[in-house]
Amino acid sequence: MAAAADHVVIVEEGRQATAEHPSAGPVYRCKYAKDGLLDLPADLDSPWQLFSEAVKQYPNEQMLGRRVTVDSKVGPYTWITYREAHDAALRIGSAIRSRGVNPGNCCGIYGSNCPEWIIAMEACMSQGITYVPLYDSLGVNAVEFIINHAEVSLVFVQEKALSSILACRKGCSSNLKTIVSFGEVSTTQKEEAENQCVSLFSWHEFLLMGNSDETTLPRKQKTDICTIMYTSGTTGEPKGVILSNAAIMVEVLSIDKMLQVTDRSCDTSDVFFSYLPLAHCYDQVMEIYFLSRGSSVGYWRGDIRYLMDDVHALKPTVFCGVPRVYDKLYAGVMQKISAGGLIRKKLFDLAYNYKLGNMRKGLSQEEASPRLDRLMFDKIKDALGGRAHMLLSGAAPLPRHVEEFLRIIPASNLSQGYGLTESCGGSFTTLAGVFSMVGTVGVPMPTVEARLVSVPEMGYEAFSGDVARGEICLRGNSMFSGYHKRQDLTDQVVINGWFHTGDIGEWQEDGSMKIIDRKKNIFKLSQGEYVAVENLENTYSRCPLIAQIWIYGNSFESFLVAVVVPERKAIEDWAKLNNQSSPNDFESLCQNLKAQKYFLDELNSTAKQYQLKGFEMLKAVHLEPNLFDIERDLITPTFKLKRPQLLKHYKSIIDQLYTEAKASRA
Repeated sequence: MAAAADHVVIVEEGRQATAEHPSAGPVYRCKYAKDGLLDLPADLDSPWQLFSEAVKQYPNEQMLGRRVTVDSKVGPYTWITYREAHDAALRIGSAIRSRGVNPGNCCGIYGSNCPEWIIAMEACMSQGITYVPLYDSLGVNAVEFIINHAEVSLVFVQEKALSSILACRKGCSSNLKTIVSFGEVSTTQKEEAENQCVSLFSWHEFLLMGNSDETTLPRKQKTDICTIMYTSGTTGEPKGVILSNAAIMVEVLSIDKMLQVTDRSCDTSDVFFSYLPLAHCYDQVMEIYFLSRGSSVGYWRGDIRYLMDDVHALKPTVFCGVPRVYDKLYAGVMQKISAGGLIRKKLFDLAYNYKLGNMRKGLSQEEASPRLDRLMFDKIKDALGGRAHMLLSGAAPLPRHVEEFLRIIPASNLSQGYGLTESCGGSFTTLAGVFSMVGTVGVPMPTVEARLVSVPEMGYEAFSGDVARGEICLRGNSMFSGYHKRQDLTDQVVINGWFHTGDIGEWQEDGSMKIIDRKKNIFKLSQGEYVAVENLENTYSRCPLIAQIWIYGNSFESFLVAVVVPERKAIEDWAKLNNQSSPNDFESLCQNLKAQKYFLDELNSTAKQYQLKGFEMLKAVHLEPNLFDIERDLITPTFKLKRPQLLKHYKSIIDQLYTEAKASRA
């Protein structure tokens, strides 16, 4: 990377390789932290202060909203104010203490996003109690493991998860003593809990057990553990990532700093839509930020079928998404445009390419095509409710064509970020107005420093002329304090003060970082060729006919195969065009050999379009009618593929694909 990059500064030169250590590149900060990393004011000790100060400033503003269904009819969003939520948090916190949970102890929160989740979190913060999110998709075994590992004695639980938590009670009886439902509990559930020697309360019952006396709150410190956040991971037991009060707060301040740079600080006029898992760092830290600014947070109903209906009812001003959500948004808009006829599609393409070309030349989003914005692009905003001025994306890389599309939307600034639970969420972010950052994750946040470390066995060098590549390493004020009760795992990834992410990055000329590989997601084919499988999946995903793809290969085979979930409409359209029977029977069509060949050819056509090498082409595919889902443990809550689990699930199919492909080549 050029030494005079536009958006980062070098704060430490790298060192050359030794026999014991691969070479480490220079240390970079973003230019907004050139004089020192962002740190906390002396008077800030706990995230509870961020919330309580917001309550003082905005007591009657709408804070938490949900839609209520009555007689199968869903109503508009209804809200509780900052003052009401604050009073509830104090009462719940007091009730937690009455159950023998003291500052420094752990309290679990188990369920999907809702106002009670946040109130329970704030209640823990008020008392200096460590809250431990439990993914509502982890399954009984993982929940049981976390309760025991973190020594959780009290768990807040969503109503629909009560049976799951009671089912694992036997395995964690030495720890779990109290369960509090987000809603009501039945007499039968009370009796079942009593039979297992655990106390079960409804939310309302528990609320009445506490008081709202703020003068009795314990003193908090910056170094106190705010949360232990267990990563779902793709293999092995969950790891408990320890995040301090200071790490959470400084991350919130850095979000505000970067929003000022790319758009504006949020305020009471802003509305945030909460649907990504609150148990995940990404959504949780964003909500803490919005609630520190007096903004409103509206929750989805928890059903993916009604996600966009909830969006249109709420009309958020800021939207956080992951690539899969944005990809579906892109596909839906493009489908509507194509349905309007060939002329309309050509006009849109001309307008789109004109604006995109101007933005590539350096014109801002507002300057690139103001007339075309009014004539062609303004309506695209309606897909997200019509008011979004900021779009944020994380968890995985956005396909370039989707990112360019999102940057076209008028008055909606897009920032793509990168981070891990260990970095308290975001550690890199793109700048909305800098088009050269498309395809990258941007510059370091002002709380961290970043460097690349060479990975010689993969051919990546942190010192290699104009292009520096290597493993991304981080250190700074928003980093984790280690893995709970696992110093051995901490020592594996934190070396000389640097956290090794396992992701391979490449510095760009403008100072941004591009993720190009994953240290663990690489394998060698039998002829010796290395395959970076995530890159391949990102490329093949550009084929508009497919919804999901998992590519498999190993060192005993010379070629790649894949399990593909086709877009239903794409395969049904093919069936009609080719006079295949049962065009509306999705499962039967997925078993159709001609359909399989059609999709294989289309995927490899996409591969050729993007100049993949011969050994990166697919030789066989299985068409899967069901999306890879959390319920079958095939993806994480942030939609990352769980490769060992996928292999276990599809092992017989993979074996069959290899057998048939070899027979056809003989």
